[in-house]
Amino acid sequence: MKLVKSLLLGSAAGLIVVGGAQAADLPVKAKAVEYVKICSLYGAGFYYMPGTDTCIKFGGYLRADAILGGAGDYNFQQGANAGSNNRLTNYYTGRARFDFNVDTRTATEYGVVRTYADMVFSWDSQTVTGSSPSTFSTGSATLGLYHAFIQFAGFTFGRTVSIFDAPWQSYPAGGPDTLPGGSNHTNGVNQVAYTADFGQGITASLALQDETTATNGQSNLWNVSAGTASQFVTGVYGANSWGGTRSPDILGSVRVDQAWGLAQFSVAAHDLHAGYYGATEVTGHPEDKWGWAVQGALSIKNIPTGAGDIINLQAVYTDGATRYNFQSLFPQSFFMFSGSGTAYQSTGFAGLSDGVFGAGTGIDTVKTWGVRGGYTHNWSPNWASAIYGAYAQLRYGTTGKGLICTNFAAIAVAGSTCNPDFNFAVIGVNTVWTPVKNLAFTADLSWSRLDQKYSGAINSPGIATAAKPAAVYELKDQNSITMLLRAQRNF
Repeated sequence: MKLVKSLLLGSAAGLIVVGGAQAADLPVKAKAVEYVKICSLYGAGFYYMPGTDTCIKFGGYLRADAILGGAGDYNFQQGANAGSNNRLTNYYTGRARFDFNVDTRTATEYGVVRTYADMVFSWDSQTVTGSSPSTFSTGSATLGLYHAFIQFAGFTFGRTVSIFDAPWQSYPAGGPDTLPGGSNHTNGVNQVAYTADFGQGITASLALQDETTATNGQSNLWNVSAGTASQFVTGVYGANSWGGTRSPDILGSVRVDQAWGLAQFSVAAHDLHAGYYGATEVTGHPEDKWGWAVQGALSIKNIPTGAGDIINLQAVYTDGATRYNFQSLFPQSFFMFSGSGTAYQSTGFAGLSDGVFGAGTGIDTVKTWGVRGGYTHNWSPNWASAIYGAYAQLRYGTTGKGLICTNFAAIAVAGSTCNPDFNFAVIGVNTVWTPVKNLAFTADLSWSRLDQKYSGAINSPGIATAAKPAAVYELKDQNSITMLLRAQRNF
């Protein structure tokens, strides 16, 4: 019996081993693994990052622009060499741009922690500088970081639009990058901001902003004593004599954003801190002076003309803070040329500044005011048209004007009058066709006018980069007509 039991157990063990080996060779259906899980907490397009409780969303656009009669993308005809109005001027330019943004959000016991970054890659047409031989501008390929910030418990740390800005920046109904009449930080500004939410669409914000770069909120601060005739005819009235930073801009805003539309009131304080009167510190310096700006914005939705139609309006006044009106993408000095019946050609030029000083004087601030607005009408879900406009004035103080006009006297023709003040106006229309979702084709036509206040003529020393010779030029208002054609795919 013992022998029989041993044989039976041995046989059973052998069968188990053989059966196990055969089972190992058979395919086994693995449990499905959800590598990417949809995150519905923050809207469409968010996904959980695998292995974390952080949601992430990728987005952006690809854009192709063609500009007829402008200066780059999308500017009025000014400077070298769009404003030269000669054989160096491009009749058309183009841009290809790819925008990529990353948005992450994580729920915590203190609220949502958000990070956001927006990177822009562009290729722009080159321009011609000088003549005989001509040279092409370099740097047509550019990389931009427009937004890079962290938000937590009402605070924003990093680079993004300003709390002073209207939500539409300087595009109340589309239009060029050069509409005056309010601030614009669409390319971002470094800041620390806090926003308190009182519910029902009512918020209040405070911020400290770094406005010390030429592409943000800092216009020229001219030491007119260093001005030259060759600079003057390009709208540069002296050396741009900013000192180092002493204070960030201090901003506040209150906003009501509800179903009927939006209303916003913003204020800003801007420190004017100059360098020295001369080349070294022993020459002395003017005392600091504070500039300021105030702005109101209004958006009206659900108007009777059609579903989705909207009116956007804003107005601004500045004293020593010019770029809160003639905003970040508006040229801070420029010139334009056209024909003349009394001289070699006509010219108009303009110089923008926060303040002006000369040897031994204080800073004389520059005052501006402006308005802009737009109306968008939706003909159908696939077609929309808009009309927009802007108007702004810039006025120098008595002391600053006197300093600038001392330099003007060196080039003035007898009987000419000096006044560096100017007005600037823009009006335009556009139509957008959206054949399918997230694909749009735009045609935008704008007219810009420089209403300069000089009169008479000047003996210009010429502008080599614009191939302009030394000659007598009539001082005259100038106009620019520009069309933008755009194709854009959002994703």
